[in-house]
Amino acid sequence: MSQEVFDQLEQKITAAVEALEMMKLENEELREENSRLQRERNEWEQRLNGLLSKFDDVDTSSAP
Repeated sequence: MSQEVFDQLEQKITAAVEALEMMKLENEELREENSRLQRERNEWEQRLNGLLSKFDDVDTSSAP
């Protein structure tokens, strides 16, 4: 094989490794964002459940 073929192969491997590293970084960022969004969703769900329980309390206290 000629030096040119090896150089091309090396460039392709280097590009593939760099792309994988970028994907790993992006994946980690997306995992962190997903965790943050899940925590936020849980907080909203707790708040909503709190409000709904207040409605239930009003319904039961006003029942004859």
